Amino acid sequence: MSTTHITHAAPTQGRLTGKVVLVTGAGSGIGRAAALAFGRQGASVVLAGRRAPELNAVAHEIIAANGSAVAIPADVSDEGAIEALINSINDRFGQFDAAFNNAGVASSFAPITDLSVEDFDRTMAVNTRGVWLLMKHEIKAMLAQGTGGVIVNTSSIAATGGTAGLSIYAASKGAIDSMIRPVALEVGPAGIRVNNVSPSLVKTPMTSGYPDAALAPVAAHAALKRVGEPEDIADVAVWLCTDEARFVTGQSILVDGGFNIAGAR
Repeated sequence: MSTTHITHAAPTQGRLTGKVVLVTGAGSGIGRAAALAFGRQGASVVLAGRRAPELNAVAHEIIAANGSAVAIPADVSDEGAIEALINSINDRFGQFDAAFNNAGVASSFAPITDLSVEDFDRTMAVNTRGVWLLMKHEIKAMLAQGTGGVIVNTSSIAATGGTAGLSIYAASKGAIDSMIRPVALEVGPAGIRVNNVSPSLVKTPMTSGYPDAALAPVAAHAALKRVGEPEDIADVAVWLCTDEARFVTGQSILVDGGFNIAGAR
């Protein structure tokens, strides 16, 4: 497994100074915004994902802000790659404090009758099994360290809402919402917290192909009258990893600009 290691002088004191944080799907979108935000808060950031050039570019951005980063390409649907990733973090830093499991894929957008088993398996492999595997090995490392830890996963409003054509994606994210509750109970006594952020539609490379005609109704329905920006989600993920959220665990937190508020529009 090839890696690119980049370090620089420590930034000014932040809420996560001295912590080591893993961000998956860190090369673009919400993951990129989160990696930069963790770096601004003083964390040493481990950037993971499939595309090394994008990870390295984000690492350089962190360095430009006087941060510390290491880019480690990894496929989160591969358990061996995840084990190697966590081992590499421990070998390099001697500690592992928090993770933002953000890597995910968008499923095929179609009625259930038009979808295939391959569509289902591809989405579940990354969005559900990948998160489960990441949490499994992250928690093993945190338990061995014995100093607690924080895990945040990216879910979606699709887990609790409904959009025609998203049966597979909704299932993949709904499984994550269900998954964290028993896990939070299992690891809470060890001082490990587990939460999800659940975004609405966010302007990322994954949604860049959506026409304005598709975005406008989403913005109009939200209380804040806009769609999300990657930083809107990233800042909540960072907050959940700080001591300010020390009594929050087992929660899937909507970050949707008020899109899911019930009532007449």
